[in-house]
Amino acid sequence: MAPPRPDRVDNPVPARAGVGFKRDHAGEILSDMPDIGFFEVHAENYMGDGGPPHRHLEAIRRHYPLSVHGVGMSIGGSGPLDAAHLYRLARVVERYEPGLVSEHLAWSTHDGTYVPDLLPLPYTETTLARVAAHIDQVQSRLKRSILLENPSTYVAFTETTLSETDFLRELARRTGCGLLLDVNNVHVACTNGAADADAYLRAFPLDLVGEIHLAGHADDTDAHGRPLLIDTHDREVCDRVWELYDLTLALAGRPIPTLIEWDGDLPDWATLAAEAADADARLATAGTPREIRRAV
Repeated sequence: MAPPRPDRVDNPVPARAGVGFKRDHAGEILSDMPDIGFFEVHAENYMGDGGPPHRHLEAIRRHYPLSVHGVGMSIGGSGPLDAAHLYRLARVVERYEPGLVSEHLAWSTHDGTYVPDLLPLPYTETTLARVAAHIDQVQSRLKRSILLENPSTYVAFTETTLSETDFLRELARRTGCGLLLDVNNVHVACTNGAADADAYLRAFPLDLVGEIHLAGHADDTDAHGRPLLIDTHDREVCDRVWELYDLTLALAGRPIPTLIEWDGDLPDWATLAAEAADADARLATAGTPREIRRAV
């Protein structure tokens, strides 16, 4: 028998800024009830039936819209989806009825072995057909559409025949899924691949985007001394990512629910809330006429 669902707000996720819900902040959030658009959680943290994680999340869900983000489905994997994992994800979605559900365009399992990372895929017709079938399976089980997130990448595949933006557009066309645009991932992948992030965003099917992610990253260099960015989610959003976010909103011509992702080296609540307030201020002017920068 499924656990009872908490009393909750029934509003969908608004076109405002949200933050990832961390139990470290639960007391302050529930005592102050801050003006935050929504909270997002990783589904895998709530796949058990009870205990403190669910008590905190049930309290949050009574007052705020919720987005559920999956990081372990391995939807791009070469083998079949893990039926037990999909079952547990469905129970979380049924229990909390979030406004949005999302997954990564990545793989993290092979032959029953779990890899603690979100690994990229070659963009080919074969991969496209496999990922589309996996998305269909997930959406059929959840009885709802999901959003698929663009990855952060560090390598390119020689067998790739489709651009990432064309690959995502075609996935959405075949399956009816939406897209989650991680702007930090765009910056990371384009820097690592010596590509133009502005051009990437201009090619992205922004009409299909149901949520945006913003996060911090670590700066490093590779063995040849070239810039190498690592998607760490452990610091504030950098100026370049804010710049790309502004371009995204200008190109989209509308506000889009936006999450501040901060998963490691967690700051105090005030610091996290300030990042969300910055995004909210930018969202407040989304859709108003403005000059859109041209890629150099």
